[in-house]
Amino acid sequence: MEFDDLLRRYFATDDFAAISPAALAAGIERCQVDLGLERDAGKRFALWALLHMLGAAPDLDIAFEDPAERDAARNFMDMLDASKPG
Repeated sequence: MEFDDLLRRYFATDDFAAISPAALAAGIERCQVDLGLERDAGKRFALWALLHMLGAAPDLDIAFEDPAERDAARNFMDMLDASKPG
């Protein structure tokens, strides 16, 4: 799943700055539903990562049953934190 594809699918645009607050809330809700229904590990991770970046991801224990997937998610969070200036 490509980031631009996710934006188009859930927010009807690939320009994040153009997403209205109402469209953001609706897209997040749709993404959360799809995360709950998705069985493919890679797709689940992509959905969770998008939700994490939007501040709407479920806790790791809820999102990932597999400890290795939880570890990958923690690594992703650590990389995002390390990339922040300051």
